[in-house]
Amino acid sequence: MNFIEEIIENDLNSGKYETLITRFPPEPNGYLHIGHAKAICLNFGLTQKYGGYTNLRFDDTNPVTEKTEYVDSQQNDIRWLGFQWKNELYTSDYFDTLYEYAVTLINKELAYVDHSTAEEIADLKGTPTEPGKNSPYRNRSVAENLDLFSRMKSGEFADGVCTLRALIDMNSPNMLMRDPIIYRIKHAEHHRTGNKWCIYPMYDFAHGQSDSIETITHSICTLEYVSHRELYDWLIEKLEIFPSKQYEFARLNLSYTVMSKRKLLQLVNEGVVSGWDDPRMPTISGLRRRGYTPESIREFCERIGIAKRENIIELSLLEFCVREHLNKTANRVMAVLDPIKLVITDYPEDKEEILTGENNPEAEDKGGSREIPFSNALWIEREDFMEEPAKKWFRLAPGAMVRLKHAYIIKCESFSKDADGNITEIYCTHVPESKSGEDTSGINVKGTIHWVSSRHAKQAEIRMYDRLFTVESPDGEEGDFKDYLNPNSMEVITHAYIEPYLAHAGKDARYQFIRKGYYCVDQDSTADHLIFNRTVSLKDAWAKANK
Repeated sequence: MNFIEEIIENDLNSGKYETLITRFPPEPNGYLHIGHAKAICLNFGLTQKYGGYTNLRFDDTNPVTEKTEYVDSQQNDIRWLGFQWKNELYTSDYFDTLYEYAVTLINKELAYVDHSTAEEIADLKGTPTEPGKNSPYRNRSVAENLDLFSRMKSGEFADGVCTLRALIDMNSPNMLMRDPIIYRIKHAEHHRTGNKWCIYPMYDFAHGQSDSIETITHSICTLEYVSHRELYDWLIEKLEIFPSKQYEFARLNLSYTVMSKRKLLQLVNEGVVSGWDDPRMPTISGLRRRGYTPESIREFCERIGIAKRENIIELSLLEFCVREHLNKTANRVMAVLDPIKLVITDYPEDKEEILTGENNPEAEDKGGSREIPFSNALWIEREDFMEEPAKKWFRLAPGAMVRLKHAYIIKCESFSKDADGNITEIYCTHVPESKSGEDTSGINVKGTIHWVSSRHAKQAEIRMYDRLFTVESPDGEEGDFKDYLNPNSMEVITHAYIEPYLAHAGKDARYQFIRKGYYCVDQDSTADHLIFNRTVSLKDAWAKANK
């Protein structure tokens, strides 16, 4: 049990609340990322565990950066993760009410219109060790403030000419309590309200009041909002509205990536990645396209837990979670990524066999089986043959024997080279009595390699993805975070060969390429141009290589 669950249980058991109500309040100014997934799993998971419900509320108070595209993508991501909200709401639903709340504060002499510039307001704020100074407009009368605020609303003033500030305490040790701005002018079309408004509430004014309107019992935020809680409570108290309560937990910081939506947008706009759903991005849509499953992301969020201290979570844990899930759910198939031709010289050239391959021995139902065509000409991995074998080499070499997965034991008899000395073909013989499942040969071999029949294979493009950055914390390094981009974060293999079984794989279908890793069908894949993305390797090769 984490500390938030303890608070909720105490509140419910004491009768403080009859129903637990949480909310997930993203700003629709970008795509959701893995950090948001943690907040989604927490908010929705709590109401699944304790009853009650969760609202989805879009914090759409900045018309300049917000788009309906982002609203749609965020809804899709939440549903994909396996959650459903009770009410779909928008802060813009409350613009009229929030305006009236601001008028209430003016009437209580707790807000005033300030004509100071942004620079002047910043100068008057003081510092953490020095008190602020009162604005020259702080003592305006209620009547004057009501008039000016109404004229702000009617569009009389240009952007930046004036703001509405809460009148609190310019000597407060909490800088946010030094007469914070609660309304600013923005002449911009809003994605829902159009041009009805030219003044918009600031986050700190809109957030707590929106929570209160929805009678949110536990408003769960990340730790950067700890200092905002005092203002959250002050506004609710002065407006005498439902007392929602704010609680904070440590945000998710993931190694080898950045989580700032501003920086992620920069990567998109500058063409560093192909889009928000690029499989190298930490966005939920990027992880989905890469082949991650909602189950693996939920398990990851469960494993990292809820804490009160910031730390960096290793990307390898997320990769471990998806490996664990795909090991149980992904069918095993054969794909050759760096092909070299192998000919079985004593197998009739005109003969074909249909062999049987087990789909997933780790699945509860064993995953069933599939048919695999076999012929005398195969593609195998170039790395599975060594002309001069190293010690303890158990794969193919001159005179060596290996088993072909699901097929026969073969022995390398010879090979050919081109003019540059590159091996072009390998020639083998086979042991007819060694067929998998029917082996009576009595021969034991230590190595097994995978293959595809060259006559039946389908060609595919394979996109090999790796970490987007070369350092654990790009934000913590000197200089521009883009200086640490991994130049090898994406490798494209254009001439791989796969089993014909994969030719009709559905979009987002996930597989284990035997001995290679986990792969999924990319959304751009077509019947004429098959594309697979590598989700993750079979083992954490990165950690070993970077010790």
